[in-house]
Order: sequence, then structure tokens, then C-alpha cells
Amino acid sequence: MFQTLYSYFWWERLWLPANLTWADLEDRDGRVYAKASDLYVTLPLAFLFLVVRHLFETYVATPLAGLLNVKEKIRLKAAPNAVLERFYAATSKHPKQADVETLSKKSGCSVRQVERWFRRRRNQDRPSLLKKFREASWRFTFYLLAFIAGMAVIVDKPWFYDLREVWKGYPIQSMLPSQYWYYIIELSFYWSLLFSIASDVKRKDFKEQIIHHVATIILISFSWFANYIRAGTLIMALHDSADYLLESAKMFNYAGWRNTCNNIFIVFAAVFIVTRLVILPFWIMHCTVVYPLELYPAFFGYYFFNFMMVVLQSLHVFWAYLIIRMAQKFITGKASWGPGVVEDERSDREETDDTEEEEEAAKNGPLSNGHPVLNNNHRKTD
Repeated sequence: MFQTLYSYFWWERLWLPANLTWADLEDRDGRVYAKASDLYVTLPLAFLFLVVRHLFETYVATPLAGLLNVKEKIRLKAAPNAVLERFYAATSKHPKQADVETLSKKSGCSVRQVERWFRRRRNQDRPSLLKKFREASWRFTFYLLAFIAGMAVIVDKPWFYDLREVWKGYPIQSMLPSQYWYYIIELSFYWSLLFSIASDVKRKDFKEQIIHHVATIILISFSWFANYIRAGTLIMALHDSADYLLESAKMFNYAGWRNTCNNIFIVFAAVFIVTRLVILPFWIMHCTVVYPLELYPAFFGYYFFNFMMVVLQSLHVFWAYLIIRMAQKFITGKASWGPGVVEDERSDREETDDTEEEEEAAKNGPLSNGHPVLNNNHRKTD
């Protein structure tokens, strides 16, 4: 049964154009082709990446955080309370008003005390600023090095300047050693991201991140199997071109370098929109959708590859929407990280004990001892 499934999975008509077989992609005459077995090494390398990441965050990112004066906010811990803790763990971290009133009676606390306890308890589970900085530092370092390596791999190739060269002679295109290592390292890194996503800082786009990592792994793997390597290197380098900018903006934000964070974010937003919403759909996807049909009839692999590209592009549109919202806050000065600083729309914002007072102030103006203040130009900040 396993042999039958194996035969169906590697059926040439799924992976290759008509009249081509796997025998056509066997190494000969000095030509070297990608093999599925080459990717087995990416799984142990992914765990090696996790080890390297731990060492990097411990011995590089943590001292760097100290040099940049990354400071933690003082978090008030929720007082031990068995009734509230049991509800928090088993039912909901965000109780409804009816639940708050019920818990107030059961725990012997006032409604306000119950609300404050849940705010403090949720804050205890939120990742620390140092954890966020360390993660951003690791991703920044990898994306920057990967982008530099990717450009070194493709900048001197003719298909970097003429996209029709991507398909010239396909699929009889020999794989270069630089392409091999670029693929292996990128795929290993994305496996490591998928393995660590449960323990990393969770943001509001957690599900979209999982979809992105899975789609990326599938695209990289499929392009390897079907010898779409030239297109694959272009796509990977294009994605790395903006990611390191975002991670560096996060690092400076966590360090309190507001103006630097703002300026880098503007550059990131411009690069992201140009690369993901212009170059990718109108150049790269045009290259993968239109040009292959000039050489061979469409087959399953052609449709599958471009379908996964559409999935990625949909995620880019979603993230572009969040980026534009951040940019609007930056332009209008309504950012909540501080004056003129853009808040990450994906972040789970930390709550403070004076949340209720802030909400009341938003309705009736700032409060002083519970009463409205008619003229107060100095607002309290978190």
C-alpha cells in the first residue's frame, strides 16, 4: 500500500510537463538537478537553527538589549485567588460582565477588584519586552543575512534582469551550488519558525502566520521538486527584502528609539508595498503564470504552484491593510506607542490598572479624583 501511495505521489504528470519524466532530470553531462532526498537534511538543520537561535538570544540579543537600555515595565502581579484562577484557566481570560458579578460574589471581592485581578493576570501571561526584543533581533539577523545571500545568488544571473530567462530550457536547468545552499538554509529556517511558533510571541495574526509558514514551506519544497529553482530564488529574495526592516523597527521600538523606529517603519512600508503588491503580482506572478504556457501546456504542478502563490499574495494584502492602518496612525499622530509612534496592529496591547479611568476620560474628559478636569494638557501615559 505504501509503495502504491508513493508511486501516485511521484507520478510525473503531477510534477512535470507532458512528455517529461524523472529520468530527464537525472544528473548527466555535468548537469546537476534537485532531488527530493536533498531536502531531508532541512529537518535536522531546523532543530540546529533552534539551538543557534537560543545561543544567539542568550549571548548576543540579551547583552544588546542591555546596551540599548531595553527596560521592562513593572507588572503588578495578581493576588492569589483560587476562585478567579480556576475561572481564568478553565473558562475564559476575558470574563463577561455577568461572570464578573458572579465571581465577585464567590470570591468575596468587589467587581472592580475582580476586573483589576483579570487585567493583572492577563498581563502576567503576556511576553516580556526582553522576549520580544530577542525574537526580533534573531529574525532581523537572519533576514538581513538571507537577503544579502539571496542577492549574491541571483544578481549576476540573466533571469534577474529578464524574467523570460527563468524558463529558458526548462526543465533541463542545472542547479548551482549557491542555489542549493540558499534553498536548504531558507527551508530549514522556515521549518524552525513553524516548530517554534507555539512558544513565540503570539499576535493577532497567529493563524495567518501559520498559514504563511506552511504555504512557504510547500512552495519552496514544490519548486525544488519541479525544478522551479530560478523562480524560487527570485521569490525568496523578494520576501527577505522587507522583513529585516520590520524586525529592526521593532527592535528600536522596544529600545525606545522612537524617531528611528518611525523612519525605518516608513521605509519598510514603502518596500513592502512595492515588493509584495507591485513586483510580486505584476512581475513575478506574471512570470510564473504566463511565460510557462509559451513552452508547454498547463499541468497539475503549474496550477498548484500558482495557487499557492495566490495564497501568499492574499496574506500580503491582509498585512498591507494592517501596515496602512499603522501608517495612518503615524500620519495623524494617533499612534499609541508614544508621540508619533506607530502601534503594531498585530500586537496584544498590555493593560494597566487605570484602564477604566482612561475609558471614562475618553467619554467625559480627563479625571482628577474621579471628577472631570476642564483644562489638562498633560495626559497620563502608560
